[in-house]
Amino acid sequence: MFGIARRGLRLMTGLVLGAGMAVAELPFVVLSALSLLLVLAWPRGRRAVLKPVTAGARALTESNRRRLSLYVLVDTADVYAGHRALQYLALRWTLGLLSALVMCAALLGAAYGSAWIFILSFSAVRYPGNLLLSTVGGLFLLFLSLQGASGVVGLETKLARYHLGPSRQEELERRIEQLAATRAGVIAAVHDERRRIERDLHDGVQQRLVALGMLLGRALRSQDERRANQLLHQAHEESSLALTELREVAWRVYPTVLDEAGLRAALETVAERSAIPVRLDYRLVAEPESDVATVAYFVICEAVTNAVKHSDAGRITVRVSPGEDAVLVRIEDDGLGGADIAGSGLFGLARRVAALDGRFRVDSPAGGPTTITAELPCA
Repeated sequence: MFGIARRGLRLMTGLVLGAGMAVAELPFVVLSALSLLLVLAWPRGRRAVLKPVTAGARALTESNRRRLSLYVLVDTADVYAGHRALQYLALRWTLGLLSALVMCAALLGAAYGSAWIFILSFSAVRYPGNLLLSTVGGLFLLFLSLQGASGVVGLETKLARYHLGPSRQEELERRIEQLAATRAGVIAAVHDERRRIERDLHDGVQQRLVALGMLLGRALRSQDERRANQLLHQAHEESSLALTELREVAWRVYPTVLDEAGLRAALETVAERSAIPVRLDYRLVAEPESDVATVAYFVICEAVTNAVKHSDAGRITVRVSPGEDAVLVRIEDDGLGGADIAGSGLFGLARRVAALDGRFRVDSPAGGPTTITAELPCA
């Protein structure tokens, strides 16, 4: 519900800004058309006029591109011809005026639809039938204006895509490049995981088992029963440590609790095992898909591990919340900051998130705090 409200508020903000921009676009289009008509038969003059006109059109078009990207979530091509910008603005101002009409209708509908609250609070109702009709009419007008706003957003999107691109072919090429890069990243991430597991087994479990074998060998060769018992006791302790390290390696490869009890239980285990206090704010109502839950778990686990090792933080906050067709993950610590996104740990996390077509961002100024966010698309 809150996600729908945020989306509606964002779209309304984009339409209001678009309506305001029409105030500059309409005079620009009229003056540009008159200027070009005056020099239509004069090639040199046409070139002299066309240059500033094209520059102005690009400036206004770039403002619209930023507005669409921030509030309507529509991405257009970075490179486009100057005449395409002029064609775009020649039609865009009409949508700006239409947005203004839709917003005025929405305000009028909201005013009539909520007027009964103030009338009942401050005066006696003499004509309840008229009040009921005006309220219903206002709410109906508000409903129609919201539908109209959705239609204007659709027209804005189609107009920008048609004149500024990218074309369908360009979108397919961009998607192919993205999938190729993601595939290469996944393969590299798998190789990195294999090397990490091999290193953990070699430097940890293998060394413990070697020590265990040496202790047992010394115990077998010992002629002193008391010394042999001491060595066997040390071997038993070493076997316990080896078993603990083996469980740690298995946990880092894939925690079984993620399948058995879900993402929340797995994250609670991460919080319990952390050497720094971790506050877990889990807001998901339903269990996410398996691949989304796995990536969310490893992002949080690696981020917490990095904070414990390098940040000198006193507290870590982990938030998992629903977004618009996505799971939003946010990890923040109050440490020293200065995390390197190019480092192997964070770079590996970025590749994991990219494999799901997600977004990964690290904000870690010197002095802290460090904030890691991941947006994981899901159905």
